[in-house]
Amino acid sequence: MLSQLAAVNAAFPWFFPTLAFMFGAMVGSFLNVCIYRIPAEKSIVTPGSHCACGNPIAWFDNIPILSWFILRGKARCCGRPYSFRYVFVEALTGGLFLSCWLLFPPAKAACGFVFVSALVAATFIDLDHFIIPDRFTIGLGLVGVMLATFVPALHDYATISDRPLLANLLSGGDAILGMLIGAGLVVWIAVLAEAALKKEAMGFGDVKLVGAIGAFTGWQGAVFAVFGGAVVGTGWVLLAWLWQKISGKKSVLAPPAESAEGQPVEIGLGVQVPFGPMLAVAGAAHFLWLHGWMSNYVANFTRIFVGTR
Repeated sequence: MLSQLAAVNAAFPWFFPTLAFMFGAMVGSFLNVCIYRIPAEKSIVTPGSHCACGNPIAWFDNIPILSWFILRGKARCCGRPYSFRYVFVEALTGGLFLSCWLLFPPAKAACGFVFVSALVAATFIDLDHFIIPDRFTIGLGLVGVMLATFVPALHDYATISDRPLLANLLSGGDAILGMLIGAGLVVWIAVLAEAALKKEAMGFGDVKLVGAIGAFTGWQGAVFAVFGGAVVGTGWVLLAWLWQKISGKKSVLAPPAESAEGQPVEIGLGVQVPFGPMLAVAGAAHFLWLHGWMSNYVANFTRIFVGTR
């Protein structure tokens, strides 16, 4: 079986990457359902996809990415426009799946599919509601530990082929350590920031999300997510502030529970913005592209300050 798949890959090198992108786009379509229904505590299974007017959406009008362009962003049944974000989530998830497939061996790529899917869902739910459901934090962390234990390639221990049990234990241990260090680091940052600012600086959902990221990326990835997320957040706030000044328009954010939901706000000091999306971007970047750089950085730091060779 494996030899046949290898032959297909050799003859048609574009086949499996294309399949990965298409599969990711289909998962992205399902994530759109999760993003809308889970915060509303609705079933993600029933009823099937339907328009805002109540009419069910036919399968040929629910093809990921393509249907939006074919229908020009309007529902066939009633002509109501629907957001381009549906297409963006599908294309984003497809692109992330493609990256996983191109960068990693199949076993680690499959683990990556789970990881990036949860990060995409958590990102857009946090943007909309300032919450991250536990299934995308605690649940993701537990799944990460399980996958790391049974798929040691997730933490790059697959090379210990002559000692498979050791590889499983080391990989699972890295996942648990990543969860503990990641969550613990954010707890201390939140406590110190709250003491300095005299108000809550980070939600507990962010603590759990960094723990989940650590389960898939190890402690180095969790640390990178925290500080890399801060960089991403700073850049995002700066761009949003500049856009406000240039356009004269305020930004529409999902504000805290005590504020009027969906009201435009002036970006600046004291305005709450969701940190989960920034953590997710940094965590995904480390997992896909920056894990080697981070490992080398930590190794060089250790050599300089600890004196190991």
